[in-house]
Amino acid sequence: MSGFLPYGRQTIEDDDIAAVAEALRGDFLTTGPTVEAFETAFAQKVGAEHAIAVSNGTATLHLAMMALGVGEGDVCVAPSITFLATANCARYVGAEVVFADVDPDSGLMTPDTLAKALNGAPGKRIKAVLPVHLRGDVCDLPALKAMASASGAALVEDAPHALGSIATFGGIPHPVGDGAFSSFASFSFHPVKTLATGEGGMLTTNDPALAAKARLLRSHGMVREPGGDPWWYEMPELGFNYRIPDVLCALGLSQLTKLDRFVARRRELTALYAKLLAERTPRVRLAASPAYSNPALHLLTVLIDFEAEGLSRRTVVDTLKAGGIGTQVHYIPVHRQPYYVNRQGLADLPGADAWYARCLTLPLYPTMTDGDVERVVDALAGILG
Repeated sequence: MSGFLPYGRQTIEDDDIAAVAEALRGDFLTTGPTVEAFETAFAQKVGAEHAIAVSNGTATLHLAMMALGVGEGDVCVAPSITFLATANCARYVGAEVVFADVDPDSGLMTPDTLAKALNGAPGKRIKAVLPVHLRGDVCDLPALKAMASASGAALVEDAPHALGSIATFGGIPHPVGDGAFSSFASFSFHPVKTLATGEGGMLTTNDPALAAKARLLRSHGMVREPGGDPWWYEMPELGFNYRIPDVLCALGLSQLTKLDRFVARRRELTALYAKLLAERTPRVRLAASPAYSNPALHLLTVLIDFEAEGLSRRTVVDTLKAGGIGTQVHYIPVHRQPYYVNRQGLADLPGADAWYARCLTLPLYPTMTDGDVERVVDALAGILG
Protein backbone atom coordinates (compact mmCIF):
# COMPACT_ATOMS: atom_id res chain seq x y z
CA MET A 1 0.00 0.00 0.00
CA SER A 2 1.28 3.45 -0.89
CA GLY A 3 0.76 6.52 1.28
CA PHE A 4 -2.52 7.51 2.86
CA LEU A 5 -4.86 9.49 0.61
CA PRO A 6 -6.94 12.01 2.62
CA TYR A 7 -10.14 13.37 1.12
CA GLY A 8 -8.48 16.78 0.79
CA ARG A 9 -5.00 18.25 1.19
CA GLN A 10 -3.34 21.62 0.76
CA THR A 11 -0.67 22.07 -1.92
CA ILE A 12 2.19 24.10 -0.43
CA GLU A 13 5.26 24.58 -2.59
CA ASP A 14 8.68 26.14 -2.06
CA ASP A 15 7.66 29.54 -3.41
CA ASP A 16 4.71 29.61 -0.98
CA ILE A 17 7.13 29.02 1.88
CA ALA A 18 9.45 31.71 0.54
CA ALA A 19 6.56 34.20 0.35
CA VAL A 20 5.64 33.54 3.98
CA ALA A 21 9.28 33.84 5.08
CA GLU A 22 9.57 37.18 3.30
CA ALA A 23 6.47 38.45 5.06
CA LEU A 24 7.87 37.33 8.42
CA ARG A 25 10.98 39.39 7.74
CA GLY A 26 8.91 42.47 6.90
CA ASP A 27 7.63 45.26 9.09
CA PHE A 28 4.05 43.97 9.39
CA LEU A 29 2.67 40.71 10.67
CA THR A 30 -0.95 41.88 10.61
CA THR A 31 -3.02 44.68 9.07
CA GLY A 32 -0.25 45.59 6.68
CA PRO A 33 0.08 46.17 2.94
CA THR A 34 -0.03 42.49 1.99
CA VAL A 35 -3.66 42.30 3.10
CA GLU A 36 -4.67 44.99 0.64
CA ALA A 37 -2.51 43.44 -2.09
CA PHE A 38 -4.25 40.09 -1.60
CA GLU A 39 -7.66 41.74 -1.68
CA THR A 40 -6.86 43.59 -4.90
CA ALA A 41 -5.49 40.52 -6.65
CA PHE A 42 -8.40 38.36 -5.52
CA ALA A 43 -11.00 40.87 -6.70
CA GLN A 44 -9.33 41.04 -10.09
CA LYS A 45 -9.21 37.24 -10.33
CA VAL A 46 -12.93 36.73 -9.75
CA GLY A 47 -14.06 39.92 -11.49
CA ALA A 48 -15.47 41.72 -8.46
CA GLU A 49 -15.22 45.42 -7.61
CA HIS A 50 -14.31 44.87 -3.96
CA ALA A 51 -12.78 42.11 -1.83
CA ILE A 52 -12.51 42.13 1.96
CA ALA A 53 -10.09 39.65 3.55
CA VAL A 54 -10.95 38.33 7.01
CA SER A 55 -9.82 35.80 9.58
CA ASN A 56 -11.92 32.81 8.45
CA GLY A 57 -14.83 31.75 6.30
CA THR A 58 -17.39 31.90 9.11
CA ALA A 59 -16.42 35.51 9.75
CA THR A 60 -17.25 36.39 6.14
CA LEU A 61 -20.84 35.23 6.62
CA HIS A 62 -21.20 36.99 9.96
CA LEU A 63 -19.91 40.24 8.45
CA ALA A 64 -22.25 39.86 5.47
CA MET A 65 -25.24 39.54 7.78
CA MET A 66 -24.21 42.60 9.78
CA ALA A 67 -23.42 44.69 6.71
CA LEU A 68 -26.86 43.86 5.28
CA GLY A 69 -28.55 44.87 8.51
CA VAL A 70 -29.96 41.42 9.28
CA GLY A 71 -31.19 41.23 12.86
CA GLU A 72 -33.94 40.40 15.32
CA GLY A 73 -37.26 39.63 13.65
CA ASP A 74 -35.63 38.79 10.32
CA VAL A 75 -35.46 35.41 8.60
CA CYS A 76 -32.70 33.92 6.47
CA VAL A 77 -33.13 30.95 4.14
CA ALA A 78 -30.28 28.44 3.97
CA PRO A 79 -30.06 24.95 2.48
CA SER A 80 -29.90 22.10 4.96
CA ILE A 81 -26.96 20.48 3.16
CA THR A 82 -24.11 22.74 4.13
CA PHE A 83 -21.65 23.38 6.93
CA LEU A 84 -23.11 24.75 10.16
CA ALA A 85 -21.83 28.29 9.55
CA THR A 86 -24.30 29.01 6.74
CA ALA A 87 -27.20 28.81 9.16
CA ASN A 88 -25.38 29.93 12.29
CA CYS A 89 -24.44 33.31 10.82
CA ALA A 90 -28.12 34.27 10.90
CA ARG A 91 -28.41 33.28 14.54
CA TYR A 92 -25.29 35.31 15.41
CA VAL A 93 -27.27 38.47 14.58
CA GLY A 94 -30.53 37.30 16.12
CA ALA A 95 -32.32 36.24 12.94
CA GLU A 96 -34.18 32.97 12.51
CA VAL A 97 -33.38 30.31 9.89
CA VAL A 98 -35.73 28.63 7.46
CA PHE A 99 -34.11 25.58 5.93
CA ALA A 100 -34.55 24.92 2.22
CA ASP A 101 -34.47 21.43 0.81
CA VAL A 102 -31.97 20.47 -1.89
CA ASP A 103 -31.89 18.45 -5.07
CA PRO A 104 -31.17 14.89 -3.85
CA ASP A 105 -28.67 14.22 -6.65
CA SER A 106 -26.66 17.46 -6.60
CA GLY A 107 -27.16 18.66 -3.03
CA LEU A 108 -27.91 22.16 -4.34
CA MET A 109 -30.65 24.58 -3.40
CA THR A 110 -32.86 24.99 -6.47
CA PRO A 111 -35.56 27.49 -7.46
CA ASP A 112 -38.15 24.86 -6.55
CA THR A 113 -36.73 24.15 -3.10
CA LEU A 114 -36.32 27.87 -2.41
CA ALA A 115 -39.92 28.50 -3.46
CA LYS A 116 -41.13 25.85 -1.02
CA ALA A 117 -39.05 27.37 1.77
CA LEU A 118 -40.40 30.86 1.04
CA ASN A 119 -43.96 29.59 0.82
CA GLY A 120 -43.45 27.90 4.18
CA ALA A 121 -42.61 31.22 5.82
CA PRO A 122 -45.72 33.34 5.13
CA GLY A 123 -45.72 36.75 6.74
CA LYS A 124 -42.10 36.47 7.83
CA ARG A 125 -39.58 39.16 6.96
CA ILE A 126 -37.10 37.39 4.66
CA LYS A 127 -33.86 39.36 4.75
CA ALA A 128 -31.27 37.06 3.13
CA VAL A 129 -31.11 33.92 0.99
CA LEU A 130 -27.85 31.96 1.21
CA PRO A 131 -27.39 29.42 -1.60
CA VAL A 132 -24.39 27.13 -1.19
CA HIS A 133 -22.29 26.16 -4.21
CA LEU A 134 -21.87 22.66 -2.83
CA ARG A 135 -18.71 20.79 -3.88
CA GLY A 136 -17.97 23.61 -6.37
CA ASP A 137 -21.08 23.27 -8.51
CA VAL A 138 -22.96 26.54 -8.88
CA CYS A 139 -26.59 27.15 -7.97
CA ASP A 140 -29.03 28.70 -10.45
CA LEU A 141 -28.12 32.24 -9.48
CA PRO A 142 -30.37 34.25 -11.84
CA ALA A 143 -33.47 32.37 -10.73
CA LEU A 144 -32.55 32.47 -7.04
CA LYS A 145 -31.70 36.17 -7.30
CA ALA A 146 -35.09 36.95 -8.85
CA MET A 147 -36.90 35.02 -6.14
CA ALA A 148 -34.90 36.62 -3.34
CA SER A 149 -35.48 40.10 -4.73
CA ALA A 150 -39.22 39.47 -5.06
CA SER A 151 -39.21 38.58 -1.36
CA GLY A 152 -37.26 41.71 -0.43
CA ALA A 153 -34.17 39.67 0.45
CA ALA A 154 -30.50 39.94 -0.43
CA LEU A 155 -28.72 37.02 -2.07
CA VAL A 156 -25.48 35.95 -0.38
CA GLU A 157 -23.47 33.24 -2.14
CA ASP A 158 -21.84 30.81 0.26
CA ALA A 159 -18.99 29.89 -2.10
CA PRO A 160 -16.07 28.38 -0.14
CA HIS A 161 -16.20 25.29 -2.38
CA ALA A 162 -16.41 27.17 -5.67
CA LEU A 163 -13.32 29.34 -6.12
CA GLY A 164 -12.44 28.93 -9.79
CA SER A 165 -15.86 27.63 -10.78
CA ILE A 166 -17.63 29.25 -13.73
CA ALA A 167 -21.35 29.31 -14.51
CA THR A 168 -22.77 30.34 -17.85
CA PHE A 169 -26.11 32.13 -17.75
CA GLY A 170 -27.65 33.65 -20.86
CA GLY A 171 -24.53 32.79 -22.83
CA ILE A 172 -22.30 34.81 -20.48
CA PRO A 173 -19.70 33.01 -18.33
CA HIS A 174 -19.58 34.23 -14.74
CA PRO A 175 -16.70 33.38 -12.39
CA VAL A 176 -18.06 32.63 -8.95
CA GLY A 177 -17.58 35.76 -6.87
CA ASP A 178 -18.05 38.31 -9.65
CA GLY A 179 -21.07 39.76 -7.89
CA ALA A 180 -23.34 39.72 -10.93
CA PHE A 181 -26.23 38.18 -8.99
CA SER A 182 -25.50 38.66 -5.29
CA SER A 183 -24.86 41.27 -2.64
CA PHE A 184 -21.92 39.26 -1.31
CA ALA A 185 -20.01 36.09 -2.13
CA SER A 186 -18.18 34.34 0.69
CA PHE A 187 -14.97 32.29 0.37
CA SER A 188 -12.84 30.24 2.76
CA PHE A 189 -9.13 29.43 2.62
CA HIS A 190 -9.11 26.50 5.03
CA PRO A 191 -6.31 24.05 4.11
CA VAL A 192 -8.50 21.60 2.18
CA LYS A 193 -10.03 24.36 0.05
CA THR A 194 -8.88 25.15 -3.49
CA LEU A 195 -6.67 27.97 -2.21
CA ALA A 196 -5.14 27.73 1.26
CA THR A 197 -3.96 30.32 3.78
CA GLY A 198 -4.29 28.06 6.84
CA GLU A 199 -7.32 29.95 8.06
CA GLY A 200 -8.83 32.94 6.31
CA GLY A 201 -11.71 34.08 4.19
CA MET A 202 -12.80 36.67 1.65
CA LEU A 203 -15.97 38.58 0.90
CA THR A 204 -16.53 39.96 -2.58
CA THR A 205 -19.12 42.53 -3.59
CA ASN A 206 -19.78 45.15 -6.25
CA ASP A 207 -21.51 47.48 -3.78
CA PRO A 208 -19.07 50.09 -2.39
CA ALA A 209 -21.31 50.86 0.59
CA LEU A 210 -21.51 47.19 1.59
CA ALA A 211 -17.74 46.85 1.16
CA ALA A 212 -17.12 49.87 3.39
CA LYS A 213 -19.50 48.52 6.01
CA ALA A 214 -17.82 45.10 6.05
CA ARG A 215 -14.39 46.71 6.38
CA LEU A 216 -15.60 48.83 9.30
CA LEU A 217 -17.12 45.88 11.15
CA ARG A 218 -14.03 43.74 10.49
CA SER A 219 -11.97 45.89 12.86
CA HIS A 220 -14.01 46.65 15.98
CA GLY A 221 -16.21 49.24 14.21
CA MET A 222 -13.47 51.85 14.58
CA VAL A 223 -13.26 54.96 12.39
CA ARG A 224 -10.50 57.56 12.15
CA GLU A 225 -11.00 61.10 10.92
CA PRO A 226 -8.79 61.93 7.90
CA GLY A 227 -6.24 64.52 8.94
CA GLY A 228 -7.16 64.17 12.61
CA ASP A 229 -4.93 63.39 15.56
CA PRO A 230 -2.95 60.24 14.74
CA TRP A 231 -4.03 58.46 17.92
CA TRP A 232 -7.71 59.32 17.69
CA TYR A 233 -10.47 56.83 16.80
CA GLU A 234 -14.15 56.45 17.49
CA MET A 235 -16.45 53.43 17.57
CA PRO A 236 -19.87 54.47 16.25
CA GLU A 237 -21.09 50.87 16.25
CA LEU A 238 -20.02 47.49 17.56
CA GLY A 239 -17.64 45.50 15.40
CA PHE A 240 -15.37 42.48 15.77
CA ASN A 241 -11.73 41.59 15.39
CA TYR A 242 -11.99 39.64 12.16
CA ARG A 243 -8.68 40.87 10.71
CA ILE A 244 -6.36 38.49 8.87
CA PRO A 245 -2.56 38.63 9.32
CA ASP A 246 -0.24 39.82 6.57
CA VAL A 247 1.67 36.57 6.76
CA LEU A 248 -1.42 34.56 5.79
CA CYS A 249 -2.18 36.96 2.96
CA ALA A 250 1.37 36.47 1.69
CA LEU A 251 0.57 32.77 1.40
CA GLY A 252 -2.74 33.60 -0.22
CA LEU A 253 -1.10 35.84 -2.83
CA SER A 254 1.36 33.10 -3.71
CA GLN A 255 -1.40 30.49 -3.91
CA LEU A 256 -3.56 32.75 -6.06
CA THR A 257 -0.95 32.73 -8.82
CA LYS A 258 -1.43 28.94 -9.02
CA LEU A 259 -5.21 28.89 -8.96
CA ASP A 260 -5.59 28.16 -12.67
CA ARG A 261 -3.18 25.23 -12.40
CA PHE A 262 -4.94 23.88 -9.32
CA VAL A 263 -8.33 24.16 -11.00
CA ALA A 264 -7.15 22.50 -14.22
CA ARG A 265 -5.76 19.53 -12.31
CA ARG A 266 -8.93 19.16 -10.24
CA ARG A 267 -10.94 19.04 -13.46
CA GLU A 268 -8.60 16.43 -14.94
CA LEU A 269 -8.91 14.24 -11.87
CA THR A 270 -12.68 14.64 -11.80
CA ALA A 271 -12.94 13.55 -15.44
CA LEU A 272 -10.79 10.52 -14.71
CA TYR A 273 -12.96 9.59 -11.72
CA ALA A 274 -16.06 9.82 -13.91
CA LYS A 275 -14.52 7.58 -16.58
CA LEU A 276 -13.19 4.94 -14.21
CA LEU A 277 -16.29 4.81 -12.02
CA ALA A 278 -18.46 4.23 -15.10
CA GLU A 279 -16.16 1.44 -16.25
CA ARG A 280 -15.35 -0.33 -12.99
CA THR A 281 -18.17 0.28 -10.54
CA PRO A 282 -21.11 1.90 -12.37
CA ARG A 283 -23.42 1.76 -9.36
CA VAL A 284 -21.25 4.50 -7.86
CA ARG A 285 -21.86 7.80 -9.59
CA LEU A 286 -20.64 11.33 -9.24
CA ALA A 287 -23.02 13.89 -7.75
CA ALA A 288 -25.07 15.58 -10.45
CA SER A 289 -23.73 18.77 -12.02
CA PRO A 290 -26.06 21.37 -13.60
CA ALA A 291 -25.54 21.92 -17.32
CA TYR A 292 -24.64 25.61 -16.83
CA SER A 293 -21.96 24.83 -14.21
CA ASN A 294 -18.29 24.29 -15.00
CA PRO A 295 -17.07 23.56 -11.50
CA ALA A 296 -13.63 23.61 -9.99
CA LEU A 297 -14.61 20.85 -7.60
CA HIS A 298 -13.41 21.26 -4.05
CA LEU A 299 -15.10 17.99 -3.09
CA LEU A 300 -15.36 14.81 -5.15
CA THR A 301 -18.64 13.44 -3.85
CA VAL A 302 -20.21 10.22 -5.08
CA LEU A 303 -23.64 8.76 -4.43
CA ILE A 304 -23.98 5.14 -3.31
CA ASP A 305 -27.22 3.37 -2.47
CA PHE A 306 -25.77 1.71 0.62
CA GLU A 307 -29.05 -0.01 1.46
CA ALA A 308 -29.30 -1.61 -1.98
CA GLU A 309 -25.66 -2.68 -1.71
CA GLY A 310 -26.35 -4.39 1.61
CA LEU A 311 -23.53 -2.40 3.22
CA SER A 312 -23.48 0.36 5.79
CA ARG A 313 -21.63 3.55 4.94
CA ARG A 314 -19.51 2.99 8.04
CA THR A 315 -18.36 -0.37 6.65
CA VAL A 316 -17.33 1.24 3.37
CA VAL A 317 -15.57 4.12 5.16
CA ASP A 318 -13.69 1.80 7.51
CA THR A 319 -12.68 -0.60 4.75
CA LEU A 320 -11.36 2.22 2.59
CA LYS A 321 -9.48 3.67 5.56
CA ALA A 322 -7.87 0.30 6.24
CA GLY A 323 -6.63 0.44 2.66
CA GLY A 324 -5.14 3.90 3.13
CA ILE A 325 -7.98 5.91 1.59
CA GLY A 326 -9.65 8.70 3.53
CA THR A 327 -13.25 9.78 3.02
CA GLN A 328 -15.70 12.24 4.54
CA VAL A 329 -19.42 12.99 4.51
CA HIS A 330 -20.62 16.41 3.33
CA TYR A 331 -22.87 17.09 5.15
CA ILE A 332 -25.10 16.01 8.00
CA PRO A 333 -28.32 17.98 7.30
CA VAL A 334 -28.25 21.07 9.47
CA HIS A 335 -32.01 20.97 10.01
CA ARG A 336 -31.40 17.76 12.01
CA GLN A 337 -28.90 19.33 14.40
CA PRO A 338 -30.21 19.34 18.00
CA TYR A 339 -29.92 23.12 18.33
CA TYR A 340 -32.27 23.74 15.41
CA VAL A 341 -34.63 20.84 16.20
CA ASN A 342 -35.02 22.13 19.76
CA ARG A 343 -35.58 25.64 18.46
CA GLN A 344 -38.03 25.05 15.62
CA GLY A 345 -38.90 21.38 15.38
CA LEU A 346 -37.82 18.92 12.72
CA ALA A 347 -38.44 20.10 9.18
CA ASP A 348 -39.48 17.63 6.47
CA LEU A 349 -36.74 17.90 3.85
CA PRO A 350 -36.67 14.64 1.88
CA GLY A 351 -34.11 15.83 -0.66
CA ALA A 352 -31.57 16.65 2.05
CA ASP A 353 -32.20 13.33 3.78
CA ALA A 354 -31.83 11.41 0.51
CA TRP A 355 -28.58 13.21 -0.28
CA TYR A 356 -27.15 12.49 3.17
CA ALA A 357 -28.13 8.83 3.03
CA ARG A 358 -26.08 8.24 -0.15
CA CYS A 359 -23.20 10.74 -0.19
CA LEU A 360 -19.52 9.96 0.31
CA THR A 361 -16.59 12.26 -0.45
CA LEU A 362 -13.50 10.67 -2.00
CA PRO A 363 -9.95 12.03 -2.22
CA LEU A 364 -9.41 15.01 -4.54
CA TYR A 365 -6.49 17.45 -4.52
CA PRO A 366 -4.01 18.69 -7.15
CA THR A 367 -1.02 16.57 -6.16
CA MET A 368 -2.93 13.31 -6.62
CA THR A 369 -1.73 11.16 -9.49
CA ASP A 370 -3.85 9.35 -12.04
CA GLY A 371 -2.74 6.16 -10.30
CA ASP A 372 -4.18 7.45 -7.03
CA VAL A 373 -7.59 7.82 -8.67
CA GLU A 374 -7.35 4.27 -10.03
CA ARG A 375 -6.46 3.04 -6.57
CA VAL A 376 -9.55 4.70 -5.04
CA VAL A 377 -11.90 3.44 -7.74
CA ASP A 378 -10.52 -0.09 -7.62
CA ALA A 379 -10.86 -0.14 -3.85
CA LEU A 380 -14.50 0.90 -4.13
CA ALA A 381 -15.12 -1.69 -6.81
CA GLY A 382 -13.57 -4.33 -4.59
CA ILE A 383 -15.86 -3.45 -1.70
CA LEU A 384 -19.07 -3.16 -3.72
CA GLY A 385 -18.39 -6.01 -6.13
